Amino acid sequence: MFQLLQVSANNLVDSLHKASTIAANPEKISMWDLLQKGGWIMYPLYLLLILSVFVFFERLIAISKASKIETNFMNIIRDNIITGNVSAARSLAKNTDNPVARMIDKGLQRIGKPIDAIEKSMENVGKLEMYKMERNLNILSLIAGIAPMFGFLGTIVGMVQLFYGIASTGEYTLNTIAGGIYTKMVTSASGLIIGLIAFVGHNYLTTQIDKTANKMEAASAEFIDILQEPTK
Repeated sequence: MFQLLQVSANNLVDSLHKASTIAANPEKISMWDLLQKGGWIMYPLYLLLILSVFVFFERLIAISKASKIETNFMNIIRDNIITGNVSAARSLAKNTDNPVARMIDKGLQRIGKPIDAIEKSMENVGKLEMYKMERNLNILSLIAGIAPMFGFLGTIVGMVQLFYGIASTGEYTLNTIAGGIYTKMVTSASGLIIGLIAFVGHNYLTTQIDKTANKMEAASAEFIDILQEPTK
């Protein structure tokens, strides 16, 4: 009897020691393994993330290129127009690759016509350049809206898995509900994060486009003022 009690006590000590070891050293899980627990819903979310990052950087490069305007560009245009050297001004505008230069080139082509006609032609070019800069921005806006909805869909799928597990086993244990909770939390968090990334990216690019539009408007107004200055 004494030996039996001693064996039982030793087993109890070993069990307590293993439990304390597990508690002190919990199992670690990598970020990839955690994301995989979100189930198949994660794959369209991965696609939305890749698409949002691609569109953001593609538009960022294009808008940054469009916003680069030489400091002395308008000064050179002014000097050429005032001295009557319109061909040199046009050559400079044609060889400069940005929206302001293309808008000024259109105005130079209309020199000799009424100021209203020149302003209208430059305004049309400006609208076209704005459209070029804003191209594909609606994709980021769309992703910002639908990514959280995919996360919500994952929540529904997770809850279905949870109740199905309970109904199948008849037990309400942590192991039974863990899969559904993982799907619910991982997809919801991923959808919100991707939607936030797309939303911030869209607003940042819109701000950069507005800055470029202000430069275009300032250049247009300056060009009209130049045309109304007396020539030498």
